[in-house]
Amino acid sequence: MKCEEMLRMLNDYVDQEIDPAVCDQFQEHLDGCNPCQVVVDTIRKTIKLYKEDEVYEVPVEFRERLHQTLRERWSQKSEENH
Repeated sequence: MKCEEMLRMLNDYVDQEIDPAVCDQFQEHLDGCNPCQVVVDTIRKTIKLYKEDEVYEVPVEFRERLHQTLRERWSQKSEENH
């Protein structure tokens, strides 16, 4: 299995809605492909965090930079549309 094939089937794999024979191929690919392992691990961690429904406080500096960037982008988009 190639990375492209694995990435196309990733959602079904994570949701455990994949043919067991393909699942074996998928796992075999993951065992030998670090970049794909990182992708799958990141998705699993994201799902776990989402399911736990915990609230994580964003640092004030980050939140301010994010808001400023969003305001600037919004302003740019508004100017482009007029």
